[in-house]
Amino acid sequence: MAIFSTDNTWVFAFGILGNIVSFVVFLAPVPTFLRVCKKKSTDGFQSLPYVLALFSSMLWLYYASLKPDEILLITINSVGCVVETIYVALYIIYAPKQARMLTLMLLLLLNFGGFCVILLLSRFLAEGPNRVRVLGWVCVALSISVFAAPLSIMRVVIRTKSVEFMPFTLSLFLTLSAITWLLYGILLRDLYVALPNILGFILGVLQMALYVIYKNYKAGIEGQKLPAEKEADTVNSSTTMTSSSE
Repeated sequence: MAIFSTDNTWVFAFGILGNIVSFVVFLAPVPTFLRVCKKKSTDGFQSLPYVLALFSSMLWLYYASLKPDEILLITINSVGCVVETIYVALYIIYAPKQARMLTLMLLLLLNFGGFCVILLLSRFLAEGPNRVRVLGWVCVALSISVFAAPLSIMRVVIRTKSVEFMPFTLSLFLTLSAITWLLYGILLRDLYVALPNILGFILGVLQMALYVIYKNYKAGIEGQKLPAEKEADTVNSSTTMTSSSE
């Protein structure tokens, strides 16, 4: 495969680094779901970020399968599909009935219905390069839309002047993930991989800047814990941002 040739050594290197960093970031929600399993409760947080992350991984996996020499995108998005499926399954098991039914409806409409519509339309209404182009822009649009989670957390940090809601290590790994996939996309001349990671890089840098600014501040709401939904968004911002790179 051409991606393993000498001419593409840097592409391969950044692709491998992207896989490693993205895998670490995919594991960010693990503590949250361990707590969910222990308490047998989802603590009221929403499943939408995880459903969207799964949908994003599915689309990027489809996109990568249409292009030659995209094995590194295929590997990380295959991992993403498996990991996000586990998260969603655990959510369905431990969520209250109303939240469980909403999650199942989202999966049916988005991950099954939406993906099938995109698959059929791309197969029958677009051919060759146009199919890749259309699907690429769909992936970019979805990847950008899931950045709502990190933006929401940044707003909480500014309002409360507390970085309790935004761990520096997670922000660092988000930035590293965006950098590696941005460089991968640039070197591979893949606009659709590079574009969403420009925004991912900017958000990662802004998160680290906010951490530096507010790390010595006393929490404005001392003693108040992070709402479960916001905490879930904090860890899941990693997943969605990685999915945008994947």
